[in-house]
Amino acid sequence: MLRAAYVTGNPESHAFRGIGIYNKRLLPVLKALGKKQGIYIDEITNYQSLTTNHYSVVHWPYFDLFFNTFEPINEGTRNVVTIYDCIPLIYPKYYPPGMKGRLNFQKQKQALQKVDAVITISETSKKDIVRFLDVPAEKIHVVYAGLGNPTSHKALRGKQDGIKKKYDLPEKFILYVGDVNYNKNIVNLVKAIKIAKIPLVIVGRHATMLEDSVNYEVHLEGPRDMVRWFMGKPHPEISHYKELIDEIESTKLIRRLGFVETDELSAIYNLASIYCQPSFYEGFGMPVLEAFSSFVPVVAARTQALVEIASDAAYYVDPNDPKDIANGLKAVLDNLKIKDDLVKKGSKRSKEFSWEKTARLVIDVYKSLAGS
Repeated sequence: MLRAAYVTGNPESHAFRGIGIYNKRLLPVLKALGKKQGIYIDEITNYQSLTTNHYSVVHWPYFDLFFNTFEPINEGTRNVVTIYDCIPLIYPKYYPPGMKGRLNFQKQKQALQKVDAVITISETSKKDIVRFLDVPAEKIHVVYAGLGNPTSHKALRGKQDGIKKKYDLPEKFILYVGDVNYNKNIVNLVKAIKIAKIPLVIVGRHATMLEDSVNYEVHLEGPRDMVRWFMGKPHPEISHYKELIDEIESTKLIRRLGFVETDELSAIYNLASIYCQPSFYEGFGMPVLEAFSSFVPVVAARTQALVEIASDAAYYVDPNDPKDIANGLKAVLDNLKIKDDLVKKGSKRSKEFSWEKTARLVIDVYKSLAGS
């Protein structure tokens, strides 16, 4: 009998981020499919359980570059780690780890040398893991995610008008869902919105916390931060947030809704004229699939993982050029043929991703390790 441990630790810390949604959707499907195949998968929140029970495979689904998030279990146990992306290493200026983070990064890299397999969510992330974390390519398994927020169109019937009224949504609007970190490129999206003169609705609690984030005292975590504070120089991450706040405050076209419950989010997707993912870089891009399944045309940045995941179902724009983003939004909004074509292709593309497929491939990794 193959018995595996899925180590969620404290899942609440990731509950509203893509990582938390990924594990919330995957784990029940993984356990059910495993049971059918005689593989028993325990969710582990207390690390002590790993030493008191014997597992053939231990899966660590939360990997942080700058915090110690796992400790490989040896003595006959196979270890799997899921790494979603290496974005902070691609843009180090905007994701400074600090001295402690740098030390933890070295420890995390060393611990990775002891694992038997790494699971990641795209070929793009696989290349980055090989490049930045020195993990051999043959150890890395690409397993695409499913839909983070599957839409039940039957359940949504008759609810859109109520949601539209509750959030005071405009008749036509561009939708963005997610965080507003540097790689998400929201500054250029807001600039594009001002050029195109189309309202933008942002869903996600991160966007509503910008004003708090620019408080220097929140970031006094080490000597460098103290020096910056005394000299009046903003933290690089804060500098980005301040620029974004300035752009948002320069127009009345932006609505920040904050956190939205799953059913309401599905309705907002359905009400949107276009979903836009303008990111400089992504590991996957789950909201793109959510938009596809909601019959919403997608305008996306022509960047690695987004092209990999969306294929021919999105209208691509240059993320570095707000004018090109604006032209892309207007082209889709004003041309019914382009819009309908994107909706059809997006709906078809979304059906290629499912948590059942994800779970099956993860279990294949478990079996290959246990068999070896």
